[in-house]
Amino acid sequence: MDILPLGHSSFRIRGKSATVVTDPYDKLVVGLTFPKVEADIVTVSHDHADHNHVSAVGGSPFVITGPGEYEIKGVSIIGISVLHDDEGGQKRGKNIIYRMEVDGIRIVHLGDLGHVLTTDQVDALDGVDVLFVPVGGEYTIDAVGAKAVVGDIDPAIVIPMHYHIEKLNKQTFGSLAPVSKFLSEMGKESLSQSKLIVHKDKLPTELQVVVLE
Repeated sequence: MDILPLGHSSFRIRGKSATVVTDPYDKLVVGLTFPKVEADIVTVSHDHADHNHVSAVGGSPFVITGPGEYEIKGVSIIGISVLHDDEGGQKRGKNIIYRMEVDGIRIVHLGDLGHVLTTDQVDALDGVDVLFVPVGGEYTIDAVGAKAVVGDIDPAIVIPMHYHIEKLNKQTFGSLAPVSKFLSEMGKESLSQSKLIVHKDKLPTELQVVVLE
């Protein structure tokens, strides 16, 4: 299985039987040009334009926008409803966490998670190999919250997302923290790379943080 960054919270996850794209975005909102990509499945964590621009993805994908259990082309996906803020959803509404299994690898994409997880929510994720976690704050958990969530979930690999980079729309995303703040909080050096290849039998035995850019 390989993982390719598409920008912001969007990634292409390509397995042997199917390709998944997470949270495609509108370039007019985000400030980045969304790459040309095709998928069999698209997951949308919530209905904001920096996460729900499904028409940007080619290939007539099956689109998942809510909680439930799904099985598409050999990929099993569970959507779990959480919140986009730490005020009971009153500020930004709901957010969907997606737990998926691709080529035997268990992947969790937290979307725009706005709070630390309850024990029941952590238990529902059950044995995570690769975790995509928002770290930039403002609209999501910040570096401190992300560290707590990573500690609770205990994945093999963490991929930070939704943080400040120079090309983002400054008016909307200028207050996001850079990924370096999360790395400092974690006390980890990043393995920065353009693509990640993951094999179930070659997962790291110690937590690894990978910045895909």
